Amino acid sequence: MNPILTRNQFFVKEHVGMFKAANSYDILDLESQQTLLECREPNLGFFTKMFRFTKYKTQTPFEIEVKDGVGQAVLRLSRGVSFLRSTVQVFDGNEVLVGKFRQRLLSWGGKLDVLDTNDQVICTVEGKVTSFHYKFLRDGEQIALVTKKWMGLGKEMFTTADNYVVSIEPQVPAADAIRPMIVAAALCIDMVFAE
Repeated sequence: MNPILTRNQFFVKEHVGMFKAANSYDILDLESQQTLLECREPNLGFFTKMFRFTKYKTQTPFEIEVKDGVGQAVLRLSRGVSFLRSTVQVFDGNEVLVGKFRQRLLSWGGKLDVLDTNDQVICTVEGKVTSFHYKFLRDGEQIALVTKKWMGLGKEMFTTADNYVVSIEPQVPAADAIRPMIVAAALCIDMVFAE
């Protein structure tokens, strides 16, 4: 696991752009605002680009590459076309599957199951319908929180760019395999629910 993922707090900043089809994010240190990771969607097909400008945007496939400051791969998130519910695969920097997110059908506010490589549920992500506030729950205990950060009326009304704060509870060990999934969740939640 990349040492950057052992931190307990991150600020996820979506890039603002007019008529942009590809999603781009930076993951920053919450205190210093220094860029830790760059998240890009470099390979969009023609039809995917077209559908990104329609009401079917949340059903389009995506592949986000997460790299550190020197261009080394840290994570990759991948999803095919989504019809009823999304399943997002998360790979580490060596292209080894580390887990999946599976959207629950008919969930109020948005819920995801976090699966291990054997498709066993290891925790859940539960959202609120009234706010962008997602809790990671493992055995009934909150281990992380992803919340939307308000960026001002002008940006909120005229762009689709969102910013999030990811907070991992201190009791989660630095080597815990859930950490890459928590960091990936902010991107996954944005693309599955917020877009």
